[in-house]
Amino acid sequence: MKIMGVMRKMKPKINYQKKLEELIKTIQNKPTLLLHSCCGPCSTQVIDYLKDYFAITVLYYNPNIEPQTEYLHRKKEQIRFLKEYKEAKIDFLDCEYNNTAFKKIAQGLENISEGGARCNQCFYLRMKKTALVAKENNFDYFGTTLTVSPHKNSTIINEIGEKISKELNIKYIYGDFKKNDGYKKSIDLSQQYNLYRQDYCGCLYAKNFNRKESIL
Repeated sequence: MKIMGVMRKMKPKINYQKKLEELIKTIQNKPTLLLHSCCGPCSTQVIDYLKDYFAITVLYYNPNIEPQTEYLHRKKEQIRFLKEYKEAKIDFLDCEYNNTAFKKIAQGLENISEGGARCNQCFYLRMKKTALVAKENNFDYFGTTLTVSPHKNSTIINEIGEKISKELNIKYIYGDFKKNDGYKKSIDLSQQYNLYRQDYCGCLYAKNFNRKESIL
């Protein structure tokens, strides 16, 4: 593929779900996993998939969600799901609502559409916090539910996870949880537990940008 007269090498596409499946084959005695959850509905299928292989603790760290009433509503639904889910015992670890941290990393990126540089910074912020908490509390692995969404770039998310893993020397579980009907299963489970399903990622910049685009 020629771009501006230069041959550009295409990186081979990595099947991150296959990487997870390969890891699972090697696992013994349920290692501990600190799993970042972006919301209750996204956590459903991911937890259901991983419960037989990991001792899971969910970390709810989402400073991107606004307003705070929306953040608290989503957190309440996350906690309710974990209490009502009887297939495995899943622990919950709360975090402070630190919207200032998100505003800081989003500075200068406020007017970019969803899926751009601001989102990548947001992924890094939340996953780095998860990895730090995991390391401080001696978890074996850290991971995230973010890749269950068809609106999120799983390649970027996994590359961020890999980068943080190397920076902090803690193991990261790869995954592309939307694969194999994962997203559909998350919807089915959300309906089963009657979970509140939000209509925006949580970031008001993206919500307002999308609203503006729909008007134009």
